[in-house]
Amino acid sequence: MDSCSVLIVGGGPAGSSCARKLQQGGLDTIILDRSTFPRDKLCGGWITPAVIQELEIDAADYARGRVLQSITGFRTSRMGDAEIETDYGRTISYGIRRFQFDDYLLRRSGARLISGTPLKTIERSGDTWIVNREIQARLIVGAGGHFCPVARFLGADARREVAVATQETEFEMNPRQRELCSIRGEIPELYFCADMKGYGWCFRKGDFLNIGLGRLDPHSLPGHVSDFVQFLKKAGRIGFDLPSSMLGHAYLIYRETKRNLVDDGALLIGDAAGLAYSQSGEGIRPAIESGLLAAKAILAADGKYTRDRLEGYRGMLASRFGKSQADWSTRIGRRLPPRWMHSFARIMLATRWFSRHVVLDRWFLHAHEPALNA
Repeated sequence: MDSCSVLIVGGGPAGSSCARKLQQGGLDTIILDRSTFPRDKLCGGWITPAVIQELEIDAADYARGRVLQSITGFRTSRMGDAEIETDYGRTISYGIRRFQFDDYLLRRSGARLISGTPLKTIERSGDTWIVNREIQARLIVGAGGHFCPVARFLGADARREVAVATQETEFEMNPRQRELCSIRGEIPELYFCADMKGYGWCFRKGDFLNIGLGRLDPHSLPGHVSDFVQFLKKAGRIGFDLPSSMLGHAYLIYRETKRNLVDDGALLIGDAAGLAYSQSGEGIRPAIESGLLAAKAILAADGKYTRDRLEGYRGMLASRFGKSQADWSTRIGRRLPPRWMHSFARIMLATRWFSRHVVLDRWFLHAHEPALNA
């Protein structure tokens, strides 16, 4: 039976970021993932300079043979209304392909990798976990996304949670499709639904195009996705049919999460913890930061992985992301009648100041939050 100090279930950005810090701290770490990397991962796929700094990535080195699309602004609007283009005149974000990004982070983590193997069984024996009857670990970290088996073991029930549902596609455009696509790589486009319960996006990363839409009410998602694709065609953004059907996935946003994040010998990080930003649904930076904070708490526990010794992790999350509750804009939206909410959204999203300083700077870029290691 193999053994390690820490077993991380899930090799995405949260798991690999946590593993790297633990390895640097001298803890023998194994990452278990049901997929074989590199693997396809649907995601709008963009990271801010703060993520580059937190992960200590050499951007020039990463860009060799990989997509690292410089983003200097955004085009935003409520779908069908007048659009506002905000150009910062500098790189404020980068478009990445998760196929490449996740594999890069995983390979450089230094952790031992068991890939192509799902978590089938998990048992507790004293202060030790036994996984798949093959791996022993003192501590287990759940980093397996919304449906993480470790989260389920700790009591999470995805069927009873309020989650964002999305459908999206990412594909490499052929020469004809490139000619018929007016979306610019440096200016991604964001289009909010009339009721502000979701938004669609268009991200161009070199020759790759990612189109998708996410909403808080999953039952209406297919209709909104279809309408969004037709809107993009009518608006001249794409002059072709999408080459494949959109695929779906779900995630929790931080204001709605009620998962048990800490227990004896166990932690949840990333989407398994439900940490995506409440307004944008962006989850890469919160996932990475939760992985780094979890590693800090684990190293501070000094081998004693009881719940009280790991509880500091919960406090770190609260300090970084605030309390898990609705923000001011959500509280307003819940109190306004739908007709008023539609009017409020139309007016505010047509305002250049609101689009830049609230929608982009605060909701999407979180420019007011410095990198953890700043």
